[in-house]
Amino acid sequence: MSGRLVVCPTPIGNLEDITLRVLSALRDADVVACEDTRRTGVLLERYGVSASLVPYHEHNERERTADLVERMRGGATVALVSDAGMPLVSDPGYVLVQGCVAAGLEVEVLPGPSAALAALVASALPADVWRFVGFLPRKRGALVEVLGGRETLVAFESPKRVAASLAVLAELDPSRPVAVCRELTKLHEEVVRGTAAELAARYTAAEPRGEVVLVVGGAPERSGLDPGAVDAVRRLVESGARARVAAGVVSELTGASANALYKAVAEK
Repeated sequence: MSGRLVVCPTPIGNLEDITLRVLSALRDADVVACEDTRRTGVLLERYGVSASLVPYHEHNERERTADLVERMRGGATVALVSDAGMPLVSDPGYVLVQGCVAAGLEVEVLPGPSAALAALVASALPADVWRFVGFLPRKRGALVEVLGGRETLVAFESPKRVAASLAVLAELDPSRPVAVCRELTKLHEEVVRGTAAELAARYTAAEPRGEVVLVVGGAPERSGLDPGAVDAVRRLVESGARARVAAGVVSELTGASANALYKAVAEK
């Protein structure tokens, strides 16, 4: 009889956020696949759970997946955890879930803590339509494109890059609402809400500490212009090109109105 995979979310900070179902699944599993056996060991020790732990992380997930799938084919139950939150969400686990599905094995996903959801609700920004993008892109062009979406944006960000990312947003739209959610569920939890310009200035002056989730309000509708196209014109102008010439070049490449692009840059 085939075994199964149980995907188990773990606390994102406060160990008391573990669910009873997850604890039961960890106790019943034949093996627990985890990113860091020491970190998971602390959680299990807290609740008196004895389990056989095997490392499962980004550097060994393909090799380990083959072994775990074979065990499940033999009837074993495997519990998958990451260091914090829901596995697969900016954490390892995708390869294992795909392997189980391909092998016809049952995959059960338990609900639990999620930094993305906690930050979205704490931000006080619209939560009816939203998008999670993992970690924000580092390249400016890709970042501008991501920030141009109309829906609420939820993203992880390194504390060392918070100021730089917010500075780009402040250039595009200084009044855009933002929430910087730091150390969620931990002792020094903090949610700071304000405009992109306000928070860019705040975190340029003092870098935040700890784990950060950014929540950004959706971009307002602006005459159908792609923010990336406007940014391209602005950067050409900063490099010495005349505004109308730059607008014409970007218009030919993107199909956007040259006049609209020129006006958008001129207004700024």
